[in-house]
Amino acid sequence: MATFELYRRSTIGMCLTDTLDDMVSSGALSPELAIQVLVQFDKSMTSALEHQVKSKVIVKGHLHTYRFCDNVWTFILKDATFKNEEITETISKVKIVACDSKLLETKEE
Repeated sequence: MATFELYRRSTIGMCLTDTLDDMVSSGALSPELAIQVLVQFDKSMTSALEHQVKSKVIVKGHLHTYRFCDNVWTFILKDATFKNEEITETISKVKIVACDSKLLETKEE
């Protein structure tokens, strides 16, 4: 299963990376095993988002910046409102990174 590494920059991904770095520095974990853990994290996040998340969100806001580079869209929204069936939340500034999942299918072949 091919994956994107972009989930490593999420809060949980950064915490995992910091913890793995500490464990490698202290000698509790080999660098090779730490890399395997990160690869498994990438696979698990991709699978969980694909198969377990069923809710949909409506996003509205003022588009501040957008960029398309190497098949990756990056949007920066100001005063963004996220709305689902249960709650509405407004955030002053948010960055959304979107990748085409079809790119993963071509890597797997």
